[in-house]
This record gives sequence, structure tokens and C-alpha cells, in this order.
Amino acid sequence: MYALKTTNLTKRYGNKIVVDKMNLTIDKGTIFGFLGKNGAGKSTFINMVTGIIEPTEGFFEVLGYKKDQQKAIWGKIGVLPDYSTFYENMTALDHLKYFSNILKLDLKEKDLIDLLDKVELKDAAKLKAKNFSFGMKKKLGIAQALLNKPDLIFLDEPTSGVDANSVLNIHSIIKEIAKKGTTVFLTSHNLDEVEKLCDEVAIMNKGVIQIKGSMDELRKAYKKNLTVYMKHSAASKTQIESLTLDLKDFAKKSEINELSSQIIIEDESSIPIINKLFISKSVDVFRIEVDEPSLEEIFLNIGDNN
Repeated sequence: MYALKTTNLTKRYGNKIVVDKMNLTIDKGTIFGFLGKNGAGKSTFINMVTGIIEPTEGFFEVLGYKKDQQKAIWGKIGVLPDYSTFYENMTALDHLKYFSNILKLDLKEKDLIDLLDKVELKDAAKLKAKNFSFGMKKKLGIAQALLNKPDLIFLDEPTSGVDANSVLNIHSIIKEIAKKGTTVFLTSHNLDEVEKLCDEVAIMNKGVIQIKGSMDELRKAYKKNLTVYMKHSAASKTQIESLTLDLKDFAKKSEINELSSQIIIEDESSIPIINKLFISKSVDVFRIEVDEPSLEEIFLNIGDNN
């Protein structure tokens, strides 16, 4: 069973199509990164599958529940919107008690304090929300989203506006809950964060998903070739000629020089073969670097390549 599955999910406002026949599946227990430039349709998509707005067409299932079983879905998910609004005169603890009652959860005060401690707000448990910084509100929003121990949690920009130490703490929480089986649906403008955390990433543009997969799959789809840079011991003319000849069997292009070389290959499985080849020619390899696209490069250029 998928954590989330959509079939031709569409949202149209008048003649404007915001989400266009989207078909998406997300495996349970994964950390899924959902990216897109402003106006791509990300928020509209999330609002549909969380029951905030009705789709124009298509279907979706959340944790096996269909869209007409929204109450059951709400009991199984947690949501952190980009901008969480809280009651100014209620404390952090009051908020968790309030939302715990709404969700009809049997949680003791100690459970709520432990949850605040998890998001580094234990010392602010009795501080009113009007005195919270933006980053503290973000942490309270994460605590609120985790109240019901959701099977699927939507985190919209979970680390924006928080300090570096808090970012590491939030990353730790995300990894921990995913390890325990919770599916994490993550949106973030911090592409380095997404690249490090996510098992799979989808990039949305103009209402459709243009590319989806693991980072390895995204790199292969975006850029067919890898450039391998090698620093090595001094190679003689005879060694250079021999290496150049042997590399023709599996390298698309090679440039072998006395102290460094540049080799273009199609698959990273060729790298250990190249390394062994240099050693077999009595050329010691000091360093191997692979030029492969980052998520940022793929994200910034994917619209131009599709």
C-alpha cells in the first residue's frame, strides 16, 4: 500500500489549470521531497490531498483511504503549513492541550512536555505565543503536527527561519520518525536539505511533475554522462598511450596527461575499473573526483530540458 497515490488529479480555476492530471505514488516510510518554483501548483496539490480544497477531476488515496473518507485521513496525518498561526495569549503547552482535545487524543501533560522537549521548546512551554519568534512558532507547528503520531506528515518549509542548531534538530526528528515508519512529505526551498534527507524527489512545473526518482535516478535522467577527474603519479609517454588505448573500450572520451586526467563515462560502475587500470599500469591514483549535477542544478534547469 502506498502512503499517497493520485490518479489524474486535477485542479482548475476557470480556464486556468493549476494541477494537471497528476499521477503520483509515494511509498510508505520514505522521506519524499516535493519541489517546484513559485506558482508550480505545489500548495494546491497539498491542499487537495489534505482535504482543504476539492479536486476538479481525478482521485487520490491517502494511506489506503479514498478522498470521500476524509475524516479517517485527518486522523492519520499531520500537517505543518509554511506559516502557522497560533492564539497569541495561549502558551505552547496550552496549544498542544487544545489541539490534543480537538483530535480526541488521550495524552497526559508529561507527554506534551516531552513533545515540546523534542522540538527544543520545553523551556518555553508556559510562554505565550505572542512572545514567540518566527522560528519558535515553526517548532511549535512541528510539535502540533506530531501530536497524533501521524502515519503521513506534510512539512512545508520546516526549517525556514530557524537557527542552524535547530535545523540539525529538525533534520534529526525527520529521520527518526521516518525510521519508525512515518512517511514524510517535505517541501523546502533549501535544496541541499532535500538532497541530503530525501529518498525520492519530485520536481513540479506548471501543474505537472516533470521528473521523479532518487537522486541517482534524477542525475541520470538529467545528465547522461559523468566526468571523472583524476590526480595521479607522473605517467610516462608510454603509460599515457597505453591508458588512452585501453580506455577506449568503456570511456566516451579521455584526456590523459602526465599528472592528471579527465575521463567522460556513462555510468559510475566504470570508476573502479578505471582506477584498477591506472594501478595496473603502475600509475598511482591520489584522488578521484566526479562531476555530477546537484539537485540545485537539476531544479534550476529542469524546466528548460522538458
